[in-house]
Amino acid sequence: MAGSSSSLPSSREANSYPYPSHVSAPNFVTVKLNDRDTYDVWQMQMMCLLQSHDMLSFISSHALGKEKVGDDDMLWKRSDALVKGWILGSLSQKTLEYFFKPISNKDLTAKDVWDKLQSVYGPSVQDDAAGAHYDDQERIRREESTGKTIDQETEGEKELRNEAEKKEKHTGYLYDATLRQNILLINRILSRNVVTLRDKITINGNTALHVAVGTCNNRKFLVNMLNLATKDDLPSLDMRNSEGSTPLHVAAIVGNTEAARLLLEKNNDLLFEKDNDGRMPVARALSNMYKDTFIYLLDQCLLEMGDKFDDIDGCDLLVNIISSKDYGSAYFLVYNRIDSFLTHIDLVLMAIAQNFPSKLNCWERYSIRCGSREFTFSNYNFESLHKFKFIEALEGKEANYKFAKKLLSFICSTLKNKRLPRSVHHYYNNALLEATRQNAYEVVKIIVYRIPNAIWSSNEDGHNIIQYAVINRSEKVYNLLYQMSEHKNTYRTIRDRFGNNLLHLAARLAPSNKLNPISGAALQLQFELQWFKEVESFVCPLNIIQKNWFGETPQMVFTKQHKDLVIDGEKWMKETAQSYTITAALITTIVFAAAITVPGGNKQEIGIPVFAKRTAFTISLFTSVTSLLMFLSILTARFSEQDFLFRLPRKLIIGLTTLFISTAAMLVAFGATLFLVFCDNNQDILIPIVALTFLPIVCFAALQFPLIKDLVSSTYFRRNVFGKKSDDPFY
Repeated sequence: MAGSSSSLPSSREANSYPYPSHVSAPNFVTVKLNDRDTYDVWQMQMMCLLQSHDMLSFISSHALGKEKVGDDDMLWKRSDALVKGWILGSLSQKTLEYFFKPISNKDLTAKDVWDKLQSVYGPSVQDDAAGAHYDDQERIRREESTGKTIDQETEGEKELRNEAEKKEKHTGYLYDATLRQNILLINRILSRNVVTLRDKITINGNTALHVAVGTCNNRKFLVNMLNLATKDDLPSLDMRNSEGSTPLHVAAIVGNTEAARLLLEKNNDLLFEKDNDGRMPVARALSNMYKDTFIYLLDQCLLEMGDKFDDIDGCDLLVNIISSKDYGSAYFLVYNRIDSFLTHIDLVLMAIAQNFPSKLNCWERYSIRCGSREFTFSNYNFESLHKFKFIEALEGKEANYKFAKKLLSFICSTLKNKRLPRSVHHYYNNALLEATRQNAYEVVKIIVYRIPNAIWSSNEDGHNIIQYAVINRSEKVYNLLYQMSEHKNTYRTIRDRFGNNLLHLAARLAPSNKLNPISGAALQLQFELQWFKEVESFVCPLNIIQKNWFGETPQMVFTKQHKDLVIDGEKWMKETAQSYTITAALITTIVFAAAITVPGGNKQEIGIPVFAKRTAFTISLFTSVTSLLMFLSILTARFSEQDFLFRLPRKLIIGLTTLFISTAAMLVAFGATLFLVFCDNNQDILIPIVALTFLPIVCFAALQFPLIKDLVSSTYFRRNVFGKKSDDPFY
């Protein structure tokens, strides 16, 4: 018994460092900490557990057990380990792996763990007043539990409390001095040996070096800070904040290239350190769009990578570069380290297929040519337009497009010539299909040109690239048919495993991402009919009535899958026509009355109005009547599928155009009436009348022009997107 009792702490020790190891923490903390949504409930339950067992002091601002010595140190460590175990045991598996697996130093106190979780999941800004109130409450609770006031504390306890308060003050001094870039004051603070550059001085765990790198571009100050950090071989450059970021990560995030250069001069290993998200500094610079910092770090990676830069890291970085559409850097990286990416080159090709840049149109190419020339006007010599931002942007776009083609060609040529662990088909198949879905015909052309067997690629349903292009309405890839040799005849009769020929696939409803950009259900149905008619003109005549394994002809499939779209198109057409019919009827009524009561009176000899020859009075009447008749004909149409192809859109175009003419003519006529009757030919009032007359005309045109433009382009010009677009042979 004596031996047993000797192992127990005394009454004073038990009150100071309780050790309720028999307590089952899950009975108190029923919520696993997984994200910000669960933090408040988790914190409340954990606080209740600690307070009920007199252990709140281990997570308070005075928890400095690391400085205790002797028996007190052992007792404190034992109780602190119990609290830390309770906290860690209440975390989800994801939280444990995400925040504590990357930490190299596992010697954390319960307060360290508590502060780390609070900085990640708790409020972003610490409430000092609330913290002071909590410390006061903790002090009162401690006095009540121990029966001692602050004045009755032991010398050791007072010393610990004073040192904690002193360290907190000096931490604030160091933070302010770092923000003000006062190196002399920083030296003075550090010389007191209260805080060091390794101490965390912000709520998110940043050290003074993190703060300096994130807020300062002054080279002299940064050099002095780095000299202090490496003084006496103190390893302060690898310190991490709560996000796992080193000072180099911070430099990359804020785009501080100078700080990054100085940090790497001191320690090259920082280049390949990863934060809690598994991201290296070069990836952080890229994701935050700091191109200069990214290019510098990328150059250093290429120089230093060796065995440190494995293929997974390399592919992740390359995919991020391609996703940001910096193809110049991507080509430079691949050209120098192609062997590092071959294992996962399928991911790289997929990124290219999803982010391939568009080719410059004629206007953009013409702008670049004009911008590169000097020209003379009225004996003045003007410099080229290279300095204009839009010209520089166009030149960058053109260079990016060329680098993208070079990158894809280089990768495909390497795949063809290298001996790989898996078949070449495995690496390009998904990327080729994705390019087809994205309508990236340049990607399809390059892959097929470099690897001819890619023409036979297919998806899980057995659809090749042409069939897949029809399903996804990718007209640019579909047009490659017209650049094929006699091989294109294969697609005239080809069928999939369900017996669907190419026209059956065109009869399917298009993906929503293709229909949603088109305004109105009627124009969406017109788009579908144009695709159906195009494929119908390509396939063999027998395929038009050919049935699939389900006994359905292409027309039956089209009617079945577009049934709802026909109903929506009819509703859209009727609602549009009804709204314009009311307007046209009002204009007709007003203009008719105005036309037979022309201002100026009648000629007494023959009874004809004096201003009868004013054409604006009659143009508005006849165009409004025409518009009214067109809208009425739409309302009485039968709305069959084929009517949406040309007949109904044409009527709507004529109706809108004549309505605009009638509105403009009516306003001109009324403006002329105001001037003739009320202004007595006063030329000073003519300009305001003209301005007020044209204001509603311009508003009407601006509001209705997008609809008219969509109608005209879809009815008369969209059919031109099909056909042979280049003389270059495809296959």
